Amino acid sequence: MAKSRQSSFRRILVTRILLLFLPVLLIGEMVTLNKARSSLLTTARQNLIYSAINKGEKITDDIAALKTNLLSASQTKAVQSGSSYQAQKFLTQLAKQLPTKIACIQLKTLRKHKIIASSCGEQTIAELPISFTKNEVQITAISPPQPGITGKRNPDNQLQLLLSAPVYNQRGNLAYTLIIKTTLHQQIKDKQGSLMGDLVVIAQDGTILANLSRGKFVTNLKNPSHIQQIQDIIKNAIQGNNNSININFPNGQESIVGYTAIPNPITQKKQQKWIILGVASVKDALLGLNEIKVILIVLTAGLIGASLLVSLYLAPYLASPLEELRDYALNIHSHHAAQPIPRNFKIREFNQLAQALDQMVERLKAWAEELEIAWKEAKSANFVKSQFLAITSHELRNPLNIIINCVRLVRDGLCDDREEELEFLQRADETAIHLLGIINDLLDISKIEAGKLSVITTPLELRKLLLDVVNLQSVNVQQKGLQLKCEIDNELIPVRVDELKLKQVLINIIGNSTKFTDKGSIVISTDIHHNNGSSHVIISVKDTGIGIDPGQQDKLFRPFVMVDGTTTRKFEGTGLGLAISRNLIELMGGKITLESLGLHHGTTVKIILPLIDISLLSASGKKGDLGNDEPASINEVKGTNYSHLSLDKSSEIDDFSPGKLNIESVDSREISLFLQKGEKASTL
Repeated sequence: MAKSRQSSFRRILVTRILLLFLPVLLIGEMVTLNKARSSLLTTARQNLIYSAINKGEKITDDIAALKTNLLSASQTKAVQSGSSYQAQKFLTQLAKQLPTKIACIQLKTLRKHKIIASSCGEQTIAELPISFTKNEVQITAISPPQPGITGKRNPDNQLQLLLSAPVYNQRGNLAYTLIIKTTLHQQIKDKQGSLMGDLVVIAQDGTILANLSRGKFVTNLKNPSHIQQIQDIIKNAIQGNNNSININFPNGQESIVGYTAIPNPITQKKQQKWIILGVASVKDALLGLNEIKVILIVLTAGLIGASLLVSLYLAPYLASPLEELRDYALNIHSHHAAQPIPRNFKIREFNQLAQALDQMVERLKAWAEELEIAWKEAKSANFVKSQFLAITSHELRNPLNIIINCVRLVRDGLCDDREEELEFLQRADETAIHLLGIINDLLDISKIEAGKLSVITTPLELRKLLLDVVNLQSVNVQQKGLQLKCEIDNELIPVRVDELKLKQVLINIIGNSTKFTDKGSIVISTDIHHNNGSSHVIISVKDTGIGIDPGQQDKLFRPFVMVDGTTTRKFEGTGLGLAISRNLIELMGGKITLESLGLHHGTTVKIILPLIDISLLSASGKKGDLGNDEPASINEVKGTNYSHLSLDKSSEIDDFSPGKLNIESVDSREISLFLQKGEKASTL
């Protein structure tokens, strides 16, 4: 299989930073441009709306001011006198004083339209007949030239008005007309990008009264391609809505139009209005976008360069610690691994990684040592198990040979008489029972290893069980000539145990003491302890046997492990008894320990069991009294409560205090029973 292409951490870091940074930067630039364009268009629309409103208000104010000034001028004596000299002088001064640009002021006779005085020469500015109602000022708009019609009127498409006011002579008769021709809004050459907007004035009927939008609007709206949009503007403005709209003109140029409406100053009808437009091209509105683009391009180039420099700076800054840790990890198996792991980096996470790597190495070393120890122990255990199998096979083979030989002797009729046959059969039976015990131990240890060993606990009075075990083991103790002492408290000892399993453990422990003790005594005692609301009883089995080396004591409770194979071969046995006993006692909630001061100093085994409430004992468990004065055989010990029981070969009885009972064994197997209170013994 082909190996995938690999790259260094530094190269990957630089390329990933650039690959992630550049798309984000470009997307950010596009979003910024779109946002800037949207903001500029929104600002342009608002500015054009305000511009249209301001233009409309200015037109209204200028017309009102002109009407007022015209009426005032029509009532002056210089005008009413009809004197050409006085009127000419007055009109020249008036043209200069008016705030709005005045194209011409003329004073004409009403009937013959003869010019009396004029600020613009002899050319008449009003040819239409004029009729007045009282002292009202008449206003007439001069429309731009219509398409296809030649003429010199209003060539700049500006908003031009004629204001006429009646002039009465000194006799009070209407004799003259004072006429003003004015341009209310002049085209200002704005700078490129200005959002003041060009003025367009449209009458309610669709007639364009002024068109300063540099030819974008035609003077007649009957057939333009954008007639529907203009009609929508007129409709919305008449309804009182001040808003803006985008219009695509026939020349392909898109413009923004802000609009409003003002009352028609020519007529007195309130329903008639003029539509005031502020027009600016989208190009002018987005003129600032070019500067933003330049700034973004420069900023993008700068950020790309900065990201490249940052990547080149960060790559060694981040890669160097990793490379040092990599070199350490690669060389950890070599002789150079004795050098310490790199530390004191400027980045906390790398220091933590170094610490974790150091701890991992230490754990690996510890695990390696543990594995080596475990391997040695496994090797030792394998040897021990092989030794155990050899000993066990010997322990199994000998009883089988004995059983086979005894049975064959009887079967082949080689015995002298019936008594000798029974003796061989008895020996075969005892050997079979011994063999059964070995097999049972093997089965129990297999259950322990499989985790299937279990106990069934019931409330029990411990003293009866102890005396029962003493009764069973007394024969073995008697045969070895040992003294068996039983020191049990007078009070009841209620425990929850498995009677058969606990008896098995006690028999095994007392049997071991008997096996490994050649002379002296075996003492069985109980001691009750109360501590912090809990109570427990300690059963002690102390012997004066061969003892155990303190360094070997921890091996005794492990299966298949024997302290000394030669000792085991000498005393026989499989070495499974204590391992089984420990597991059984722990299943019953207790604990078992072994103490020995050393070889030839004896051994003490202690079993610790928790006490239960005495009320849990059955009535049958509370039977038995130390005050029984009648003699009993050794087989009846189990039903009698004793404080002190002793067996040995001596035919003499030592002194004992009241409350103690001594049983002495003699060579003739006669058992003397001495009752309490110092009475004489009866021979059984």
